[in-house]
Amino acid sequence: MTTSYEENAVGRMIPPEVNDQPAIPFKGVGKHKPAGRKYGPPIATCAEYPDDGDKRVPDLKTALVEAGLKDGMTISTHHHFRNGDLVANQVFEAASQLGVKNLTWFPSASFPCHEPITEYLEDGTIHHIEGSMNGPLGRFASQGKMRGVGVLRSHGGRYQAVQDGEVQIDIAVIAAPTADPFGNANGLTGPSACGLLGFALADSQYAHKVIVVTDNLIPFPCIPWQIHGNYVDYVVEMDKIGVPEKIVSGTTRITKSPDRLYIAELTAQFCDVVGIIRDGFSFQTGAGGTSLAISKYFGDIMRQKEIKARFARAGSNQYLVDMLEEGLIDYILDGQTFDLEGVRSMRENPNHVNTSPFTSYNYHGKGNFASMVDVVILGATEVDVNFNANVVTHSDGYLLHGIGGWQNCLFGKNVILPIPLFRDRIPIIRDEVTTICGPGELIDVIVTERGIAINPRRADLLEAVKDSDLPLKTIYQLKEEAERICGKPKSAQFEDRIIAAVKWVDGTVIDVIRQVKE
Repeated sequence: MTTSYEENAVGRMIPPEVNDQPAIPFKGVGKHKPAGRKYGPPIATCAEYPDDGDKRVPDLKTALVEAGLKDGMTISTHHHFRNGDLVANQVFEAASQLGVKNLTWFPSASFPCHEPITEYLEDGTIHHIEGSMNGPLGRFASQGKMRGVGVLRSHGGRYQAVQDGEVQIDIAVIAAPTADPFGNANGLTGPSACGLLGFALADSQYAHKVIVVTDNLIPFPCIPWQIHGNYVDYVVEMDKIGVPEKIVSGTTRITKSPDRLYIAELTAQFCDVVGIIRDGFSFQTGAGGTSLAISKYFGDIMRQKEIKARFARAGSNQYLVDMLEEGLIDYILDGQTFDLEGVRSMRENPNHVNTSPFTSYNYHGKGNFASMVDVVILGATEVDVNFNANVVTHSDGYLLHGIGGWQNCLFGKNVILPIPLFRDRIPIIRDEVTTICGPGELIDVIVTERGIAINPRRADLLEAVKDSDLPLKTIYQLKEEAERICGKPKSAQFEDRIIAAVKWVDGTVIDVIRQVKE
């Protein structure tokens, strides 16, 4: 039987189903408005829980059995420990030992430390992954080795999928740096401190059963509680839940690359020239080397102008913390903590606020923070001449990255992608991106070491820079310059089989990823 594909609003062909669930093609920004009511987990009653509040069980395997683990369930974990996570692998090791099959793993992201999970994909313990697949797991999927189809969502899209009942979590396993026997938990203290636990918030609120795992159990109450014990069914204590040096580094460093530093300086100059950097503005950068340099240049301009920002959306790091403590920023609204100074600041400074995808990015909330940010600095693996951008696959077609909050941040007032013109002699600007993760109408400016391209849709920005000495070029000029230096890149070659679907923030499918042709 021939599968009937439908063309979506950005010209990509979308199958009618993904993993036997209906797939709605992307309709355009703001065009899909679902109706109905939010999903609700089963009703619990406190009569079923210990009067003394002690929900501890001996180990993770016991907790999974008590939670009713069985074939076909959806198991969630979070990624605040990044490449230092020690819990997710143990969850599926236990599930495999119990003989459970065809699980869906629903992580907020995965990392190279989760490569051992390929064993459980191969033996049938896990059917497919619905979450970002960074590195080895993405390559495994790209080679056509995963039984089901992966589903990639943004951080906000993940919250939306849970809230709408698109994904129903049977068991959530929440690794917490500090917790009490009742299940109250936070990420601020303990040997595995990671800052906050916002990516696990939806899991705690909507999962049918919730297991908190900690290596720092303290007497009730655990204050502050980022995860409320009233949502928690079981508490497990283990020796170590994370490797601190792989969770956060002592310092996150500004790039030393002359090209990247120039890109960062150009980005800050552009923001200054067009009037974005003004008293009370807001910004979101990141923790990569170029983004840190942009934050530094922002700070220099703010000191010179004697102004300050009202808030910075973060991934927090030492440089943002220094700006907060200097008084250049009123608040850090933190979605993920990237270094030890960020953890310390969140623990000590009431103006360093932990947030979650619900407040920051959730598309099915009554507004969110993303559209309130004056300038957002993002990366990309590829951009095309229509300003569409890719963050999940490389030009060779391999799925190696996750979406994170990238799609959600596209709703900022000014979205800037500071990217090199080529990487490893492969041009970044293409006729068409390999995978569309974000539509070009939401991407305003591309800054490279060889010039700045402004989306023609932004007539206001074009007007603001027309008399400046900034190195302005069209996106076509940048593409042609890269191809003169590197040659025209070849397109990736794919098999017919779909290995992953990329969701837009509203739950529709914006693109699919196919198995790479070896």
